[in-house]
Amino acid sequence: MANLSNWGNRLHSGETTYGIVAHRNRFFAVSAALVLFAVVVLVVKGLTLGIDFKGGSEFILSDVEGASITTAVDTVAENYPGEAPVVVPLGASSIRVQLTTLPQEEIASLAGELAEAYGIPVSKVSSSFIGPTWGEDVSGKAVQGLIVFLILVTIVMTVYFRAWRMAVAGLVALLHDLVFTVGIYALSGFEVTPASVIGFLTILGYSLYDTVVVFDKVKENTADVLSQHRYTYDELANLAVNQTLVRSINTSVVALLPVSAILFIGSFLLGAGTLKDISLALFVGMAVGTYSSIFVATPLEVALRDSEPAIKKHTADVLALRESGGADVVRPDGTVRVGALVPGHHQGTAAQPRRKPRK
Repeated sequence: MANLSNWGNRLHSGETTYGIVAHRNRFFAVSAALVLFAVVVLVVKGLTLGIDFKGGSEFILSDVEGASITTAVDTVAENYPGEAPVVVPLGASSIRVQLTTLPQEEIASLAGELAEAYGIPVSKVSSSFIGPTWGEDVSGKAVQGLIVFLILVTIVMTVYFRAWRMAVAGLVALLHDLVFTVGIYALSGFEVTPASVIGFLTILGYSLYDTVVVFDKVKENTADVLSQHRYTYDELANLAVNQTLVRSINTSVVALLPVSAILFIGSFLLGAGTLKDISLALFVGMAVGTYSSIFVATPLEVALRDSEPAIKKHTADVLALRESGGADVVRPDGTVRVGALVPGHHQGTAAQPRRKPRK
């Protein structure tokens, strides 16, 4: 713990830095590969839509403790050979059977067959019908909510940071997280249920929160970037990422531990569909959201800012002064060789690497 604390202090002071912004093209390539992989999985395999989205008939069998799900599969196969039912245990004494839409009279008949196969009264078998139009309505509302969310996020970030480039970078990171999470969901074969949709929307808020924290530090460090000639915009933004690195890691670990426990319990112990549906989306989304806030959002924002004429000129001036020995030079070990400051120079608000005393 002491070593971790010292590492965090060195990152915050600038004694230890990682060139995340400088090597942004590598991270962009990794992110592009992740998104491409997710898209390929979605196109080739597709999502496994739950009954709530495609419609169908559902049976819940109660008080079947210790019974095998194979019994339900065999019973459905005997009565409807062309069906491929989805049978899931719900806890230790219930089973859920889902299949395509059946006529009302056949629903009652199959309920009796299932009750007989498991040796329980028909009253212990509840059935329900879900039409596909309900699923279409849920999907439409989810898309509408996502669009409204993205519009509000764009407005709020643009107003707060007074920089549309941060809003664009934040949105790209959000879409990066969403596409990758949905791709992993398709790869796992988990059914997409309303709980899954809730999980997808939740990770957007988490990813945005982590990104805003990093952006806030970038804004603080670069507030007076053009009025000094010691550091470039890229260097001050990279310092901000390093200063918030430990915080991002700690927050992610604390959040992922309970979610991973829920995922394990829901998938392997209880067989609870709702738990595993939402926990998988949260686990993947939180992990990739932490990655994107560090390696995608800020490097992309810096890449966009580097195209501004004022930032371009300032960067060229700083590098020229370093070449001539007229400005401080940041060494690889984080120390600074002090040169002659340009007239009117002041250090600004950003936390700077520690200097070694002059001899």
